[in-house]
Amino acid sequence: MTGLVFKSTGSWYTVKTINGKVYECRIKGKFRLEGIKSTNPIAVGDYVDFELESKSDEVTGIINKIHERHNYIVRKSVNLSKQTHIIAANVDQVFLLITINNPPTFTSFIDRFLVTAEAYSVKAILLFNKVDTYDEETLLEVKYLAALYRKIGYECIGISAKTGKNIDKVKQLMKDKVSMFTGHSGVGKSTLVNAIEPDLDLRTKAISLQHSQGQHTTTFAEMFELSFDARIIDTPGIKGFGVVNMEKEEVGDYFPEFFKLKQDCKFNNCLHVKEPKCAVKDALDNDEIAFSRYRSYIQIIEGEDEHYRTDTWEKE
Repeated sequence: MTGLVFKSTGSWYTVKTINGKVYECRIKGKFRLEGIKSTNPIAVGDYVDFELESKSDEVTGIINKIHERHNYIVRKSVNLSKQTHIIAANVDQVFLLITINNPPTFTSFIDRFLVTAEAYSVKAILLFNKVDTYDEETLLEVKYLAALYRKIGYECIGISAKTGKNIDKVKQLMKDKVSMFTGHSGVGKSTLVNAIEPDLDLRTKAISLQHSQGQHTTTFAEMFELSFDARIIDTPGIKGFGVVNMEKEEVGDYFPEFFKLKQDCKFNNCLHVKEPKCAVKDALDNDEIAFSRYRSYIQIIEGEDEHYRTDTWEKE
């Protein structure tokens, strides 16, 4: 039998067949994908083949094959630095929720996520949430960041999951697609999903005032079918986003504004660091490229990870 993975809890997978039947499935023995050292060889969004097994009154399944993916979103495993964690597979687009404060989303996190989306051929859309809570100065920061990323080519939308601002615009983009929602804990993913489809009634929690940090409400990835011919994958909130499986020579190709200038660099293998006659560095000097983006690029090619102090959540 063939089905689509709707939920992954690490040891069991909820699989739905084309005729609508749902089975709880597991992996028997070792199951590894060639070339991928992953903590979760099967992810939400995967199509799998499975065989039914009967245990007393309940029927469960054994997954024996995973179909080829057309894309996936992956990051470094939190506890095992040499392994990866596949967040979701076969995604048409990903919405990255961003909040300026409560909790803060830093550009280094945004850029790392966008680089991964570019590398794995997933369209990314930036949603600046909680715009109803910002003062004038903070709204100016939202407009600055949105302008920065729009110039690069990313769609940016200011939304409020609580008041409903631009929710219809998000729903229109989701129609007939599989969309993933992600971001830091507390940025409002579950509130947004509830605004889009109230009948789902996903759990939400308040921001921790002590840490200005969200409390985890989603503990595993899960796909939901919506009433307007769309599917969403809700994911656990993530603190940092570790880039994996990239050679430093290719990282610049996943910064679209760098890639456009690459042909104008003197050297074909220019890393845009110390090389002479570098078009990217010239553009940086002329304020044609954002310094925050270049800083993120340098951090990635130098192998720096994101680190957050647990007391203030400011980047070290």
